[in-house]
Amino acid sequence: MVSSCLSDKRYTYIHESESEANREAIDIYHVIINGSRVTGYAHLRGLAFFLVGLAISMYCLLGKDNRVRTLSWSCLLSGFFVMIQSRKIVKKESVIIMPTFGIQLETQYLSGKTVSRFIPIDKILKPVLVECVTPVTWYWCLSLFLRGEEQLTLVFKELRPSLKMLVPIWKALCSVIGTDQSEMMTEEEHVVAG
Repeated sequence: MVSSCLSDKRYTYIHESESEANREAIDIYHVIINGSRVTGYAHLRGLAFFLVGLAISMYCLLGKDNRVRTLSWSCLLSGFFVMIQSRKIVKKESVIIMPTFGIQLETQYLSGKTVSRFIPIDKILKPVLVECVTPVTWYWCLSLFLRGEEQLTLVFKELRPSLKMLVPIWKALCSVIGTDQSEMMTEEEHVVAG
């Protein structure tokens, strides 16, 4: 059952829940790349197969001692490069919250491959929304403080959904873990040494 859906230019956010009456229900949050980008990558993959086929046919028909042989090799290599790159393209990332067990982070690639990671509920200390700044842009990301690990764990490793999409997931994680949301939204306290 789809509880809510939100969409912008790049991503579509879908929240699925079994029932609101049952607090122990499984919540599933999907962030999906909008169709135009995914179909664009599918066209790129088709182009790669065409380039590989063209290169093989040129090599077989023209023989070994020809300048076009170099062109056939470049078509072949560029086709393989595009095929390899299309295997790394993310189609969808999901967060599955199971209140008594933990959370499962899933990444589904355009090639059909799915990578999952399970984090037990007792290992999660606190979910945090972090503003990331680079020299070119800035974006928000949802991270987890995990017991026994020094670095933050990103919930969405490949995609960068908007803050509107991250806040409901953050609130759900806070309620499952038992941290108070108002406590986390307080202003920073600056400690002056000396």
